[in-house]
Parts: sequence; C-alpha cells; structure tokens
Amino acid sequence: MALLVHLKTVTDLRGKGDRIAKVAFRGLSFYTRVLENCEDEAPFDETFRWPIASSIDVNEMLEIQVFNYSKVFSNRLIGTFRMVLQKVVEEGQLEVMDTLIDDNNSVIQTSVSIEIRYQAMDGTVGAWNDEEFLESPNAQAEDVLLPSHRQSPSKASAAERALRRAGKGVFSAMKLGKVRKDDHRKQDEPAVLEAEDLDRKAMRLGGGLDPDTISLASVTAVTTNVSNKRSKPDIKMEPSAGRPMDYQVSITVIEARQLVGLNMDPVVCVEVGEEKKYTSMKESTNCPYYNEYFVFDFHVPPDVMFDKIIKLSVIHSKNLLRSGTLVGSFKMDVGTVYSQPEHQFYHKWAILSDPEDITAGLKGYLKVDVAVVGKGDNIKTPHKANETDEDDIEGNLLLPDGVPPERQWARFYIKIYRAEGLPRMNTSIMANVKKALIGENKDLVDPYVQVVFAGQKGKTSVQKSSYEPLWNEQVVFTEMFPPLCKRIKVQIRDSDKVNDVAIGTHFIDLRKVSNEGDKGFLPTFGPAWVNMYGSTRNYTLMDEHQDLNEGLGEGVSFRARLLIGLSVEILDTSNPEITSSTEVQLEQSTPVADNCTGKMEEFFLFGSFLEATMIDRKNGDKPINFEVTIGNYGNEIDGMSKPVIKKKKEGGAGNEEASELLQNSSDEEGNEEEEFVSISTTPPMKPLITDRNYFHLPYFDKKPCIYIKSWWQDQRRRLYNANIMDKIADKLEEGLNDVHEMMKTEKPHPERRLRGVLEELSSGCLRFVTLANKDQNHSSRTRLDRERLKSCMRELETMGQQAKTLRSQVKKTTIREKLKQSQNFLQKLRFLADEPQHSIPDIFLWMMSNNKRIAYARIPSKDILYSIVDEEMGKDCGKVKTVFLKLPGKKGFGPAGWTVQAKMEIYLWLGLNKQRKEFLSGLPCGFEERKLPKGQGILFFPPISLLYNKKQVFQLRVHMYQARSLFAADSSGLSDPFARVFFITQSQCTEVLNETLCPTWDQLLVFDNVELYGEVHEMRDDPPIIVIEIYDQDTVGKADFMGRTFAKPVVKMSDEEYCPPRFPPQLEYYQIYRGNSTAGDLLAAFELLQLPYDDEEIRRALLAVTDPCVPQIKIGPAGKSDLPPIDGPTDLDRGPILPVPLGIRPVLSKYRVEILFWGLRDLKRVNLAQVDRPRVDIECAGKGVQSSLIQNYKKNPNFSTLVKWFEVDLPENELLHPPLNIRVVDCRAFGRYTLVGSHAVNSLRKFIYRPPDKKAQHWSTAAKLLNAYATLANGGPSSRPAGEIVVNVEPEVPIKKMETMVKLEANSDAVVKVEPSEEEKEKKKKKKKGAEEIEDDEPDESMLDWWSKYFASIETMKEHLRQQEAAAAEAEEKEEMDLTEGSKGQGKAKEKIKMPKEDKKKKQQQQQQPQQPEVPEKKNKLKIDEMKVYPKELETEFDNFEDWLHTFNLLRGKIGDDDDNAADEERIVGRFKGSMCVYKVPLPDDITKEAGYDPNFGMFQGIPSNDPINVLVRVYVVRATDLHPADINGKADPYVVIKLGKTDIKDKENYISKQLNPVFGKSFDIEATFPMESMLTVAIYDWDLVGSDDLIGETKIDLENRYYSKHRATCGVSGTYSIHGYNIWRDPQKPTQILSKLCKEGKLDGPHYGPGGRVKVVNRVFTGPTELEDENGQKKQTEEHLALTVLHHWEEIPRVGCKLVPEHVETRPLLNPDKPGIEQGRLELWVDMFPMDMPAPGPAIDIAPRKPKKYELRVIVWNTDEVILEDDDYFTGEKSSDIFVRGWLKGQQEDKQDTDVHYHSLTGEGNFNWRYIFPFDYLAAEEKIVISKKESMFSWDETEYKIPARLTLQVWDADHFSADDFLGAIELDLNRFPRGAKTAKQCSMELGTGEAEVPMISIFKQKRVKGWWPFLARDENDEIEITGKVEAELHLLTAEEAEKSPAGLARNEPDPLEKPNRPDTSFIWFLNPLKSIKYLICTRYKWLIIKIVLALLLVIMVGLFLYSMPGYMVKKLLGA
Repeated sequence: MALLVHLKTVTDLRGKGDRIAKVAFRGLSFYTRVLENCEDEAPFDETFRWPIASSIDVNEMLEIQVFNYSKVFSNRLIGTFRMVLQKVVEEGQLEVMDTLIDDNNSVIQTSVSIEIRYQAMDGTVGAWNDEEFLESPNAQAEDVLLPSHRQSPSKASAAERALRRAGKGVFSAMKLGKVRKDDHRKQDEPAVLEAEDLDRKAMRLGGGLDPDTISLASVTAVTTNVSNKRSKPDIKMEPSAGRPMDYQVSITVIEARQLVGLNMDPVVCVEVGEEKKYTSMKESTNCPYYNEYFVFDFHVPPDVMFDKIIKLSVIHSKNLLRSGTLVGSFKMDVGTVYSQPEHQFYHKWAILSDPEDITAGLKGYLKVDVAVVGKGDNIKTPHKANETDEDDIEGNLLLPDGVPPERQWARFYIKIYRAEGLPRMNTSIMANVKKALIGENKDLVDPYVQVVFAGQKGKTSVQKSSYEPLWNEQVVFTEMFPPLCKRIKVQIRDSDKVNDVAIGTHFIDLRKVSNEGDKGFLPTFGPAWVNMYGSTRNYTLMDEHQDLNEGLGEGVSFRARLLIGLSVEILDTSNPEITSSTEVQLEQSTPVADNCTGKMEEFFLFGSFLEATMIDRKNGDKPINFEVTIGNYGNEIDGMSKPVIKKKKEGGAGNEEASELLQNSSDEEGNEEEEFVSISTTPPMKPLITDRNYFHLPYFDKKPCIYIKSWWQDQRRRLYNANIMDKIADKLEEGLNDVHEMMKTEKPHPERRLRGVLEELSSGCLRFVTLANKDQNHSSRTRLDRERLKSCMRELETMGQQAKTLRSQVKKTTIREKLKQSQNFLQKLRFLADEPQHSIPDIFLWMMSNNKRIAYARIPSKDILYSIVDEEMGKDCGKVKTVFLKLPGKKGFGPAGWTVQAKMEIYLWLGLNKQRKEFLSGLPCGFEERKLPKGQGILFFPPISLLYNKKQVFQLRVHMYQARSLFAADSSGLSDPFARVFFITQSQCTEVLNETLCPTWDQLLVFDNVELYGEVHEMRDDPPIIVIEIYDQDTVGKADFMGRTFAKPVVKMSDEEYCPPRFPPQLEYYQIYRGNSTAGDLLAAFELLQLPYDDEEIRRALLAVTDPCVPQIKIGPAGKSDLPPIDGPTDLDRGPILPVPLGIRPVLSKYRVEILFWGLRDLKRVNLAQVDRPRVDIECAGKGVQSSLIQNYKKNPNFSTLVKWFEVDLPENELLHPPLNIRVVDCRAFGRYTLVGSHAVNSLRKFIYRPPDKKAQHWSTAAKLLNAYATLANGGPSSRPAGEIVVNVEPEVPIKKMETMVKLEANSDAVVKVEPSEEEKEKKKKKKKGAEEIEDDEPDESMLDWWSKYFASIETMKEHLRQQEAAAAEAEEKEEMDLTEGSKGQGKAKEKIKMPKEDKKKKQQQQQQPQQPEVPEKKNKLKIDEMKVYPKELETEFDNFEDWLHTFNLLRGKIGDDDDNAADEERIVGRFKGSMCVYKVPLPDDITKEAGYDPNFGMFQGIPSNDPINVLVRVYVVRATDLHPADINGKADPYVVIKLGKTDIKDKENYISKQLNPVFGKSFDIEATFPMESMLTVAIYDWDLVGSDDLIGETKIDLENRYYSKHRATCGVSGTYSIHGYNIWRDPQKPTQILSKLCKEGKLDGPHYGPGGRVKVVNRVFTGPTELEDENGQKKQTEEHLALTVLHHWEEIPRVGCKLVPEHVETRPLLNPDKPGIEQGRLELWVDMFPMDMPAPGPAIDIAPRKPKKYELRVIVWNTDEVILEDDDYFTGEKSSDIFVRGWLKGQQEDKQDTDVHYHSLTGEGNFNWRYIFPFDYLAAEEKIVISKKESMFSWDETEYKIPARLTLQVWDADHFSADDFLGAIELDLNRFPRGAKTAKQCSMELGTGEAEVPMISIFKQKRVKGWWPFLARDENDEIEITGKVEAELHLLTAEEAEKSPAGLARNEPDPLEKPNRPDTSFIWFLNPLKSIKYLICTRYKWLIIKIVLALLLVIMVGLFLYSMPGYMVKKLLGA
C-alpha cells in the first residue's frame, strides 16, 4: 500500500530566490531539492512515496509547505496547502491545483499543482486498475513498456515516473565497498545539511524539539531522485565455506556422580567425530574423580567441524579382554559448543542416559569442561583455584541456555517421497554396450537417500535406474529432545558396486524449522521440495568438484530436487509398547498428493546482458557466450537426459494435460503461445582486448537477451516473506554501517542517525506484520509455513516495539551499547529471513568459451522474483545488477579465485508468466526491442535483443590520491603498487610507485568519450560502477593482483552547474578487498561529467568520433556551463602526469615530526648474512629523516643520537593523514644497502601532540584522576591552604580494595578516606556453606607463607570476576527490562530503574560513614596480606608498557595467500624501538621555556640514557594450567626452560611426572645486559625418556620496555611494608627512597613528611600509620608506610602520575610456533629486575610448593542398625544378613579396610567395635589428599595425584561361596559433611543426600566427631533408598600426635577396643531345635496354620451336616 504525491509546480511566486518545499503525511515529511534562483515559477517535479501499513482514513490530511530557502538563516515560510484525503481514498487518483494560505490563514496568490494516487492493498482502488495493468490499446501503458521516445523527465507520464521512483528507501545512494558518509550530499538535496543546519531545521520542524529525540532519517529528504535501476554488487569474491581451518577440541573429564549400578568400575570414553580416548579406570565407586584432560586437533572446513558429534560415555568394567557395558552416554555437536559464549562449557554436568533403553531414567552425571577453539579464538579459562564451592548439579547442567534440564526422548521421522531432475551418473561402459545390443535405454543412475543425524546414519532402499525415483519411505531416529545436534544431513547417493558417490546434499537446520518459545512448535518440515546444488552435471569419472556434492562449498550447478518431510513426536516412555532401542529404522510412509507442494505454475525468466567486461585473458580469444539456467530449464548441454517428456512432466501430470496447460495458460495469448520457445544462451561473440589482462565483449548498442519458461510449484509467498525481512535487514545493516562510519570518522551526531535507523526498523517490522498477515490459506501451505509465519510475525512485532523503545533510549552517551543491541536485531532478522523450505531453484549464469564451462555466478531466485507489492519484490528484480563471475569449486580458492573472470551488467526478471507484461519496466530507457520473426508485433513477446538508440557521451575523471596498508606482494615485504581503473570498456593505469605499501599517486586519470546508452536522467542517478584494481609491478612476469574496490562516480549533467554542494567531489576512503579479507584503503574521488552538446552537434559528434577536435565543441544555448578546466601537469619530474586538482586534494598545513630512535632488536639474517650496521629511514608524505648508523649491531643495538626531526606538509583533516613508513636498511661494504624490513604506522593520531589549552585549569585533569578513587569531599577546615587534598589511609587495609566512588571538585580541599566497605570485610570470611561456621583456629602468623597470600589473592580475584559478571548480567537484565517494559509502559520501567540507583546511593552513604568498631569475633581473625593476581599478561593491563617507548614490528616477505594471517608471525624480521611526536609548528613558547628544557630532545624531555646496563633478572614461575598433552597417555611431564640472551636454564631434572597442571614454585636468577639481552623466553618442555624433549608452549616477555616504563615494572609495589615474615619487602629500595626518586625525576615538590602521620607531595596530603613492628615485636617509628601510601596513589599526582605496578602474579598464555594462534596452556609467573649498580636485593622469596602435611584418620565403626536383610536362611527361610563394613579414603585399591563379619543378623543390627587407620598426606590450601603411585607396572616413575578428601563407608553382605553383595554406602567429604545424628532413630536419609538442615562440619577443625550416618543405595526404579545406618567415630590426628598416642588396627593393642556383644543367633539351629521350631512356627507359618485349622473345621461341619441331614429329614417327615 502506498500514497504517491507528485508535486509538479508552484506558480505566482513573488520575487527571486531559492525555493524548497516540504510534503508531510502521517508525521513523515519529505523535502524537495532546492530550486535556485526561481522567479515566479518553481518547477519541482518530484514524486514522493509513503509506504503505509494501514488503510488511509478519509479524514487524514496531506500538508505541503513552500519556503524561501536560505543557507545561513532559517527558511522563511511562503505558504501552506492542506488537503483532506477523502476524495483520493474514494477515487484512487486525483489532480489538484490550488492556492496556498499564509501564517494568518489568509489566502495568497501563490498556487500549487499536484497529482495524488493511492494504491490500496486489496487492489480495490489505485494505480493498478485494470486498464493500466493489462494490455490495452491505451497509449499510456505502451509508453510504460517502451518509453523510448521521451526527451525530458518532466514530460514523462506519471505512471512512468511512479515506476521509476518506486522502491526508494532512505539514502539509496549506492554504497560500494565503502559506505558513503554524507548521503544527503549525493542527492539533490537542500545543499549539504551540516549538523547545526540540521539542528535549526529540527527546531523549525518540531517547534523546538529536544535535540536528544531528533533522528536523522526523518530530517534529511527521504525521496531522492534515484531512478534505482541498479542494485548493489557484492564486493567479497571468494566463498569461505569449504576452506579447511585448524580447530582444537579440549575436554576435561573431572568427575562423575550418582552413576546407576552397584559397585562399578567406571571408565569414561570421550569421542569426537571418529576419534576416541579413554580415562583411567576407577574401582568400585559410583562417584569416580578423574580430572583428566584430552585434546583433539582437526584441520577441516567449519561446516564439517561443527557437524562432528562429541560423545561422552561412561563404561563399566572395561579391560583388555572385554569392551565393558555402557552405563550411559551424552551427545552434542561441536557447533553447539562453539556457539556458547567463549566457545566453551566450563565445569558443567552432562546428564547420562542409556540409548539402548529409553524407558529408563537418567544414569548419572558427568562433570566436564568442553571447549572448541578455532584459529585466533582466545579462550578465557576461568581461573583454576581450589574449587571449594559445593557443586549444584541441577544449576550447572551441560546444556545451552534455554534447553530444559529434563529432556525427553523423541522420534524424528524424515520422510523421503521422491526426487526429480537427477543427473546422469554413468560409470559403466556396460550401459552403452547394453544399449547397443538390446536397444533398451535405461536411466543411468541408481539413487538412494542417506540421512545422517546425531552421529547415526539411516538410508532408504535403492531405486534402480531411475532419474525420477519414488521412495515413499521414512527414516526414523530416536534421540533426546531438544537435540543438541543442529543439523540433519540428507544426501542423495548413487549406489555403485565400486563406490557410492554423493549426487547432492541438503542440510536441515533444526533451529530454523522449530521454535522453542512458549508459543513455539516442534521441528516440522514439508512435505516440500529441497533443491540440491553441486558440481556441473556432465559426468566424469574423477569429478574434481565432488566435494560440492557433499555439501562443502557453494554448488555451481543444479543437481536434483528431493521431496521430503520431517516430523517429530515426543515419546511417552512410560508406555509399555514402545521399542526401547534407538537404532535407526526404515519404514514405509504414506505417499503425498501431487498438489500438496503447491499448484504448478508457469514461470517466466527474462535476462538482458548490458555489459560483459573484464573477461580474464587466460580464457583465450575463442567466441564467448553466456548461459542462464533455472533448475534444469535452459541447460542445453547437460541438463536433461530426456528433454521432451521431462518438460511436459514438470508442466503437468502427462502429455495431454501438459499441452493443455500450455494452451490455456492465458486466453488472450493462446495463439502465439505455442511458438514460444525458450532461449537460454546468448549468441557467441569474439571478445575484444581491453588491456593486457582483460577482454570485453562488444555489447555496445545491441544488448542480447535470454528468456526461459519453467514450471514450478507456486510457493512465492515463502520467498516474498523472506524478501520483506531481507529488505528490512539490508536497510538496517546499511544504517548501522552509516552509524559506525560516522563514529569512526567522528562526524557529529551519530546518535541521530541511529535513531533514524531504529525508526525505520520499527516501521519496517510493522509493515511486515500487515503484509504477511493477508496471506490466503491455500492448501499447499505446510505446517511449517503456518508456524513460521506466526513466529516471524510475533518476532517482528516485538522487534518493532523494542526498536521503538530503544530509539527513545539512544543518547550520545549510550550510543555504543545501543548500537550493539541493534546488531542483535540484524542477526535475528537474517536468521528469520532464511527460508528453510525451498521453492524455485537458484539461477546459474555460466560463461562458456568453446562450449566449455569456465566461470559462473549463482543468483538466488528470491532476489529477482517479481511482486506487485514493492516490499515483496526481490532486491534485484527488474534492476541492473553487477555480477562478477568466479571459478567453480576449489579452483575459486586462493589467488585464482581473486581474479575476476568477468564483470557482467545483467538485468533479470522472474515472475509468473501471467505477470509478464512487467518484465521490461526496470530497464534503462531508450531502447527498441528486436524480436524473433514470429514474435513480431505481438505485445509482450520477449525480445532476443535490445537496440539502444539513445547515447550520451561523458568524460570520467578519476582522482587517485593515495592508498594505505596495502598487501605486501614482494619478498622485501613491500610492493610496487599501481592502480588500474576500469569503466565500461576502457581502462587506465596510474604510475608505478616503487617499494611502498602506502603510495601517494596524486594523479588524475581522464577517460574521454565514455559512451553510455539510455536516458539522460537515469545516468545521473545510476551511473555504472567503476572497478579499481591494485597491482604489484614485477620486473619480470605478470603484475600480481593486490586487491580490488568499487566506486560510483558523482555525475554532472551538461545542464547543471559545477558548484557546491555536489562539486567538486570530496576524497573518500574505499575499502580494498582481496578475496574475503580486507587489504587496505584507497583515498580517491570520481566524477562523471556529461559532454555538453545540442542535437545538431550530437550528430556531428557521432560522425566525427575519431576527430580529436570534437570534445572542444562549445556549448549551445541549452547548456549552462562548460566542463571545469583541467590544470596541466605541474611537476616537471613526473612528465605528463596530471595531479589531483586543487579543490579536491586536501588542505595542507605544516607539521613537525620528531622521531625518538632508541634501538633495534632481534634482527634476523637477510639473505643468509647477519645484519651488522643497520640504519632506520623514516618517511612521511615524501619527506623524511635517517637515524644515525649503528656501528656494530652485535655489540650495541641502540642508536647514538636519540632524537631527530623533519618538517612536512600534512592534511588538516587528521583522517586523511598519510601513513608514516619506517624502513630498516643494512649498510654493507662499497655503499650497498639491503632492506631488512619495514613497518607502516597507519594512523599518526596517537602520536599527535596538541598543546594544552591555556584557559583550562591544569587542575581539572587532576580532579578527573581523583574521581576514579573512593574519595569523600567534606570541605575540611578552612585553615588548610587552598588546593590541598588530604588522603587519609586507614592502617591495616590494603589500598587496592576501594569501591566507593564520589566526585571531587577541583579546588575544594578534601580528605581522601580509604576504608574497607562492609562487603570487603565480609569477603575476608571465606564463603562457606555451613550456617554456624566455626572459625576458631585461623592459622597464626608463623603458619602463613607465600602460598597463603597467593590463595587469598586468587579468592579475591575470583570474587572480583564474579562481581563483574553479576554486574554485567544485571545490566543486561536491565536492558531487557527496559526494552520489554518500555514497549508496554515507559513510566513503569523508569520507576523500576530509579529504585536500584537510590539503593546504591544509600549503600554508598553507609560505606562512607566512619565505621563502627568491628565485631569482636572478627577482631581476632588474622588479616592475610594479598597481592594482585592478573588473569592475563601484565602488558594488557598496562598498555604494553608503551607509555613512552613504542615497539614497531618490522615485516619482510610476501603475505601468504591462504586466508589466515598467521603468516604475519613468520614475516616479522625484527623490532624497532622508538617513538614519534607530531605537532603543528610553531609551538606555543611556554613549552620550550620550561625549566630544564633540552632543545636536543624536543618533546622527549627526561628520557633515560640508552647506554648498556646490567640487570639482575629474577623469574618466579608459580604454576602452569591446562597444558596441551604431549604424551600418548594424554599427559605430559613438564619442566621449565628459561632463555635470555646467551643464558639458557633447563630445569630438566625437576620435571613433574604426568601432570597437566603442574605446580613449579621456583625462582631463577639471571644476569643480563640490556639492550642486547632483553627478550625473556619462558618455555615449558615435555620430558621424554627416549628421544628429544618436545616444546609444549612458550611465552616471550620484553623486559626492556618493562624496565624503562614509567609504571615501574621492575619490582611490584607490595600492599604493605613489613621487614619480616611471609610478606617481607622484596625491593632493595625502601618506599621512601622510591618516592623521593620519583619526585626528583618528575620535578615535583616533595615529599614533605609532617607530624601526625602526614606526607605532602605537590598539593596532595596523604595520611597513614607511622609505626613498624620488627620480628621481636618491637615498635619503632618509620615513614615507610606513608611513602608506600603515596606510591599506591601515584596515579593521582598531577602531571606525572601513573599507576605503579603492584606486587602481582600474571597469567601468560603458552603458544607453540607449530600451532599458531591456539593456546597450549597458561603459565603463572612474575619477573623482578634489579639494576646491578644499586644495592643487591635480598634472597629470593621461597615459593616452593607446599609439602602436604601428614595426618592419620582413625575411624571406629561401633554399630550398624536397620541394615536391609539380603539372605534367606536355608532351613528356616528366615531373612538375615551377614554384615560387614568396608571403608577407604584414597581409593579402593590402595587402602580399603574391612571389619569382621557379624553373622546372621536378623534385625539388621550389627556390632563391630572395629578401628580403621588411614594415614594420608593432605594439602590444606587445596583441600586435596596427595597420593603418589605408579600408574602401571610399566611406568618409569611415580605420578602424583590430588584427590578430594572423601571417606567412603560401605555395608556388605558376606557370602561364603558367591561374591559378596553390596548393600549401601555413604561418602563423607572430610571438609564439609553433616554432623552425625545422636541416635539411630534420628538418623534419616536426608543426612546422606545433603538435604538435611544440619550444620556441616570439617574434621580438620573438629578433630573428633561421633554419630550415626545413613547408608544409601538405589533400588530397581533408580530411587535412592536408605539401606542401613552406621554409628562411627572419626578422629583426626597429625602424624606427630599419632606417634605420641598410637592405636591398633581392628581391636588390637595398643588402645584395644572391647569385643562386641553379639547375640548368638548364628548357631541357634544346633543348640535349641525346639526354640527354632517355635521360631519357625510362630513367626513364619503362624497365619498359615491358623488358616488351615479354620478350613478343616469348616469342612468337618459341612460333612457332618450332609451326613446327618437325610436322617433328620425322614424323622421330621414321618413326625417320629
């Protein structure tokens, strides 16, 4: 639906001036262009279109305002015209001429003339009324189709203009390669609207709108005069899908819990794809602990990788002889893991289920980490510290978000109905022989379908010899739902005795055919046809593109169509009939009706080739033609096997029907329809030469056409919906790119553009809802169609609402995050737009030379599909599209794929045959049709060629200014670039500039006599695109391709002025692409100027094209201006090269560039020779400077002269600054130079120095710094001198713990009081689960060591990370809330958001009040000092320590051609250290007049000398985590190797056996001399008994930058100062010395120490403690604490302040050069450096790993009770059990101990009085038991294991002959287990399952505990039940205590336990037979005996009765 308003003219204006008009409807206003110098008439002649979502109401208004336009002041309103649209709604079309009214509502004489039309959706009214739409003698319609005799746009009919203007979006200037930043400049717009202008305009529009609500789309004009006949070409050339990449899947199996089964020996099998790995076996446990790490490496394409299945299975009792039985397994595809945040699941529990028995419940849980790393992904491993928090299994399941934890089993039915259009797969010569002998001609393919899903395969039967096989079968999979495998692969294969090959493959993405929301639906599909694409159809034995048929890469030809369906049913597993196996089954399925997939319709495809240029010369000069195919239609070479029948079959069901279909397809055209034969190829033509690389075809005025009829099921609706969404998405993407670009180039008000984008998005979404809703219910819609439509409508409706809300939240400050959210909209739209059910196959365009297929392009059919409704139309339908042909399959990878095979300008139209009359409407006007003889004179008969009789002559001017960051194509690491520019059939080159990656060509290329065919006005708005290719000139051989970009010129017609705003054009950056990757930018401008002629001269010109004098023809009266003049060559050295003219080249000003030359590092050999005397050359914009020569690189690689400078003219606009080139050359003998390497600094921005503004106070910067800290502005007493700030630091608190924030005004005096907040104090109490946690025994000072500090710090770091995550999550939730709430009622949302802010304020106030004295309980708790643990490298935290010394990598050598830029590492040949400073000259005087200013150093004042210096380097290596396994057993034996200069320390003898998380705890001292030895390498190697040791990974640290950095990274500053104990001060310099040195270097006043613990530096006063305690507890006065306080706050010191490196441990990733880019583990370490000329430091801190402490655990099992009875007594049948209890601590094999047996317990009571003794080694910090044992008999040495401290007690039933029976178990974690119950009665099941509300205790704190605990086991239904209770006593002693008070095992001496008092039931049978009989009778058979006795009595009674009955009767009768 649309309203079109054509504003023709405004007449009777007064005076002379520039006029502009504004047309408004429904709040959306459009502006016309400015008409300059109009007198009484303003001929606007513009059409505006409002796409409208709801029908127009009869009372709605249209408003037109006319203004006098002014560039400077606001526009003056002349008059307004308003009109009610009632008449328009009724009639659909209306012409009006009426007068305007002024502000006072009085009529003025000015009048306006307009035409309005309204197209309603249902076609009831409006432009598409029949007469216009169908053929008729009506002239107007004729004109629409053949608008060939039109001169000027103003005379054209309204209909034509409506067509021409249709489909305008906001800003439809074509954005090529590069978003055009100022779109409004590119169109005829009211001049350039700059920001202020906009502001004014907005004020005018909205009557004082708040600038925060203005949005850019609605202010700039929405209609542009673009005829929009071209669509945007795609710049990325190479398909990325099929290219293999490196992937690594790493899986850590941690532990399993609740495994189902009794007494099992579990092993975990980890399977990825085809590879399997196993963990070790754990014996007799249901909760084994493994902690084993596995890594799988792959090199495959992403599609293959993400479809691989990860399968985790737990197997019971597997050994060498038997494969074991499966307990349960879990499956998930790699793609699911990869789509997780960070590409990983960390510490998650996988639910195990048994695929063989789906009725059973879950079989246990397995805790794992799974990560998938592609190249260049960095994985953030959460920091591995002691995992203390008890696991919440249900909350951490291994499932992606949104998947319910209870997954059910489901059946997936994939129904395979039939296929058609299969290609010939003829391998056997026999087929031909047969044909010759018997004459029977069989189809040469034996197809079957194979379906792969979740690692299982199923296949249908084989249909012998059939191109149209019929299966009607279904493949059934049974899998958990929702499945964790995303794709089902359906593949047609050809069965063959030798090998089966794939014919075509289709993937069903389950995410696209289902919806998991609450209104969602189960996966469903079809029945629908899917199209399969692959290699070309001609059969060869070795098909080079076979991969394409397997679904890898983009198919290059249609292969087949397959009719399939998919449905899912959730199984009710309780139903007994269900087969419980998950084997794949094949069943018959019911066939579907022929018409179920849609009614067969006849489609018509038309194409016209307007241009074929840039044809690669390698293809030879044989004649070339083009073929277009859709499905098998049009494919004449290898399309059908039996074309005639085939076509009819497609058309209908049989011959008669088909012909009938043909006849009746339309009544009017019935007669000529029969002769209509498709033409799908263009006539062959011999190519002409363009230049040395390319040909072109001479398609000048004659453009060949093709047309094809084809029959398909009519499922256009699917494509229409996808098109609407695609268009919304395209618009959104374009807008978001705009915003990005505006932010990148710092244009004003990007937030307005974003608002406009969101506005468009929300209106687009609502438009979709109205359009899609009118979908008629035709029978062929599948369930998926209906459900998808519903869900798309829901999604888009909410998206529209959210976009609206989001728009209102966009502010300057929030723009970045809102932009991110808008990106999410884009992804969602793209996902929704992808239609899973295909309909019409894609169109293939092939270039053929000599009947061989050479290159192709694939065009999706939806892109060119026609619809009456604009939004539904394909984006390229009826438009000229630029298409680049590429090589098929693997040939298209790499450099071969980057050369353009051909550039086509092609016009395509696809639609129903009955809509055919529209098919020419989008062609550039000005042609005549050439038809086949039989089609002559028939309307709408397609032409075979178009003859253009209109020709315009232009001159193209290409201003090539410069390029940057180009591709390095030579071995020197540089290139010799030149650019080649193509336009139509001409090409020209710039000059070649040698040895540079940043050429400044500064050259104007002029293309004369460019001939374009078609109408003038169309040229102006839609010029053809220009292709620019950059090449590298080689002295021999062909130039190498370096990249390509596209551009569109700005066009000036001969009757336009060459003046602003459009001319002269501005230079813009265009992104250069090489394949898929970017390869630099080009700065250029392009203009296309029409040569001015009148008719007479055109004729002359055409005659005299060859005559050089023609372009000089002067203008006739028609023209307005001549072409702007071209200045001649200015530079005599450059010869005839024209420079870029003045108005276009940037404005320059003088800059001075100062270079700091420090030194060169790590230079590699050049041509096998060492670099000996290097020099650095710096060049920028043609000027430069050379460093001094380094005389001997080996002896001293630093430069002798530090600072040099040069002056250069640079553009004022910083974005246009040229790059600065650094080149290092080696000066050899005899004056020869060799290039060592080079580096281009692309952006000088960060080196530009801007002198400070005088007016601004220097103070404000300081205040800003202070804001970041917790400060409290309280005014303070006025006696203090102004401008002092007091920082008051409480004594015992480490300074880094500050979290309150208060702003501090610059000049106020303030005390900075740094206090711990409540939560900090809380945090020091470790998070514990227990309610009443007993914290009595904190370790005393002597117990603490460096590790205590380390673990405490890690806790803090993890807590910090947790808080960050929580804050982020909270923010995100708030976002969500804002969006959803906002759409409902914005008031509510605001209230909600206000609340938390107020809370926070309150909290802050609380924290700032002086705090109450601490609770005594906490008082005695010892405070552990902490340090900073960085989860990453120190460099990332401190900006690479490049605060004044920068490192530039020198590159050399070509860039590798494989897409990845890993090759960059190999290209680095050294590093240049230095810096630069760029500033405008002259500088203000005050800078050069500062005290101590040394003019030799320029801006680099106060830098240290660079003479060699000796340093002691001390490296502390703490531990490594997650190392990559290096041995076959999946482990490694790591040791540390440290290299620095010539020193090489190998710590080989201290390797750690079989460990992937080794703790090294070592320090190494090395003496080094900077600068020669400054790169420290810390490597981890794997020790091997035989063979050489392998490198696992290494990390490199640049020590020099750290040493010289202002952040003082030599030795980290501790949190507190102490002179003894674990936290001793490490630095040889005390804090006071460090402070005074810093003050001296920074020329600061201070430090002044005052009384009362105060110190003053500049104007800051800090306070702190002044007493120090030595080891004997003596207190003495000191100023060290004060000095340390200042150091911690050094960043607050004005001018020189910066954050000093604290005492720390950094975590560095380990990398292996063989596996670039993939982390091989992490290493925690830190480095201290001490200069040798200072006092020597003390001994290194001892960080040796803690030795585990020896303990002994004594467990006394007193009694058991209520143990279930397992045995039946032989004689008595009595239930009893022979109970014994087994216990172990470390593992069943090592130390299990059993009590004696309590025989024949009848009640489940057992008495034991039995003591177990378990000695063990325990690491308190990690809460793990350490055991060392050999892994197997073959192991060389013992492996150390750390296992959780868990005591297991089991109760068993002893059997003499058979195996003992397991009855139940309890596992107690010694660190936290429930306190036992006082009596057996109170002991419940909850104690064991952890659900009981009882305090948790730790045996390490309690030392001794006694109580009752339950034994648990699972019954047949997997329910946990209680199977007994045990009374036990646990007693923990240290090894020393145990020695002092020994105790015996069992009941032995010493300290024996008394014998248990057991009842003698065991031998009762022999001692007392009567008693046992009584027992037997009384208990067992009592009731039975009673029943028998009663029964006997009854029988006797009845017998007696019967016996005496007759006698009695006789007596009675006879009355005796």
